[in-house]
Amino acid sequence: MKWKIIGKILILDNDYDDLSKSHLESLRDKFHVKSIVKIDHIEGSLREPKTEILLGDSTETIHKENGCYFKLDLSKVMWAKGNTNERMRIAKLVKDDEVVMDMFAGIGYFSIPIGVHANPRKVYSIELNPNSYEFLKTNIELNKINQKAGYEKMVPILGDCRFEAPKYKADRILMGYVKITHEFLPAAIGSLNPGGIIHYHETVPEKLMYTRPVDRIKEAAGDREVNVLDFTKVKKYSPGVMHIVVDAQIE
Repeated sequence: MKWKIIGKILILDNDYDDLSKSHLESLRDKFHVKSIVKIDHIEGSLREPKTEILLGDSTETIHKENGCYFKLDLSKVMWAKGNTNERMRIAKLVKDDEVVMDMFAGIGYFSIPIGVHANPRKVYSIELNPNSYEFLKTNIELNKINQKAGYEKMVPILGDCRFEAPKYKADRILMGYVKITHEFLPAAIGSLNPGGIIHYHETVPEKLMYTRPVDRIKEAAGDREVNVLDFTKVKKYSPGVMHIVVDAQIE
């Protein structure tokens, strides 16, 4: 049986149907969770889960990862468990006093680890989904990021990255989205300080893995020089398709 645990909620793979109540109760007791759910799919640009509760009465929980706390409701917002290593990789790259922009912040998947484990001067966290935005604000408070800093170090912003990103400048920009991330490259590069770094996510056919993402960055950068610093395979997205991240410095 394929499964994963988010906080106090057990998520079962969609391949498993018609489990008896006693079976579900034994799973609840075995994994010490309060609810068991299935997530059928993630829908639309707001990345909203379609969730079925199999046991229990709540889809809200607090998940702890890498020393960070994330409050979320799995019926309203998504959680990408496979990106755990990438979230910490980025947090470790952030330098003291940098200004960071998280263009698809969600509930704070990347922003919160940066606020907890790094020492940026500012983090602009932009999110389109109102539900995710509310949990983002909650998680900033839950992890006491601004309280410990003594000022508004992490700034949650509700809106579309295309329009919100150009209002700010940053030394490092995270683009932790897939499928249509390339459409946001002009906004990201326009907001990037000279010599700054973008972390550009893309889902790409394996045969184009080392060419298409870089070509798209260079096209969006125009006359600005692009220096590829690193290339990370996050996970297999689907048969023949990889989720990758390109770290690129743009002069």
